[in-house]
Amino acid sequence: MKEKELHDELTSIRSLMERSSKFISLSGLSGIMAGVYALIGAYFAYQIVYTDTGLFYTRDYVIANIDNNQGVLYTLMLIAAAVLISSLTTGAILTKRKAKRKGQQAWGKTSRSLLVHLAIPLVTGGILCVIFITRGYLGIVAPATLIFYGLALVSASNYTFGDVKYLGMLEIALGLIAALMPGYGLLFWAVGFGVLHIIYGSIMYFKYDG
Repeated sequence: MKEKELHDELTSIRSLMERSSKFISLSGLSGIMAGVYALIGAYFAYQIVYTDTGLFYTRDYVIANIDNNQGVLYTLMLIAAAVLISSLTTGAILTKRKAKRKGQQAWGKTSRSLLVHLAIPLVTGGILCVIFITRGYLGIVAPATLIFYGLALVSASNYTFGDVKYLGMLEIALGLIAALMPGYGLLFWAVGFGVLHIIYGSIMYFKYDG
C-alpha cells in the first residue's frame, strides 16, 4: 500500500514538474488548421506557377523572367503571408483557449522560452529566404523554408510535447529531398506544411486534446 502511495506521489510530482517546465497547451486543432491553410495557399500558388499541360509542368516564363513579372512574385509572397498570418492567428486563439481550460498561463516563462527557441531558426531562415528571392534563387526557397522550420521545431520541442521533435525531423528530411529535386518545391511545400501538419495535428488532438 505504501509503495502504491509513493508511486502515486512520484507520478504527481513528475506531472507537476512537467507542467512547470513544458508548455503543454499547444492545440492539435491549430496544427490541422495550419495544414488546411497551407494546402489552400499551395493550390492558388499552383495555378500561378504551373500550366495545365502537365501535372507539374513549370511555367518557364514565370520563373525565367521573374524580374519582368514582379506582380507574380508579389502575389506568391502575399499568398505565403496570408497562410502564415492565418496559421499564427488561429494557433494563438486555440492555444489560449486550451491553456485557459487546463489552467495554464498562455504567456509565461515556459511559453516565452518556447517562442524564443522557435523564433531564432525561423527568423534566420526567413531572412535567408528573402535574400534568395531578391537574388533570384527561387528554386531553393521551398527546401530552405522546410529545413529551417524543421530546425525551429526541433529546437522548441524541449519546451513542449516531445512529438514536435519528430515533426521537425520529418520537415528537415523533406526539405533535403526537395533540394535534390528542383522544380517540385511547391509539391514538397504542400506536403510539409499541409499534409504533415494535418496528420500531426490530428495525432496531437486525439492524444492530448481529447
